[in-house]
Amino acid sequence: MQKVISISTHAREGLYDITKEVFKVVESSRIETGLVNVYVRGATAGIMIQENWDQSVQADVVNLFRKLIPEGVWLHDQQDGNGDSHLKAGIVGPQETIPIMNGEMALSTWQNIFLCEFDGPRKKRNVVVTILKG
Repeated sequence: MQKVISISTHAREGLYDITKEVFKVVESSRIETGLVNVYVRGATAGIMIQENWDQSVQADVVNLFRKLIPEGVWLHDQQDGNGDSHLKAGIVGPQETIPIMNGEMALSTWQNIFLCEFDGPRKKRNVVVTILKG
């Protein structure tokens, strides 16, 4: 089973919790045991599993990347000014795979799935959710 969910982003950089949207796809699949793969299409965004308790961790992720990979100093900036976005997305990666156990994603209490935007805002980021039966 496969479904595309669309997410709009409102800032140049940020983490957007998409756990509920992915959960709905898993739930509608009625698969008890398997895997769910969450993949963002685009070279300047990523998918990350991260703590969901408060937004300080998500803000820390954005701030860490800003410190490690600053804007405006990369060769690719000469083309379209987003060299840092490509590097950040490359480090995070475009996908995560989560086991499905007893019909639910096997995330811990403090884990959620985040779309990492590094080149926004965007009207639409397409995230492909693929479910494989075990």
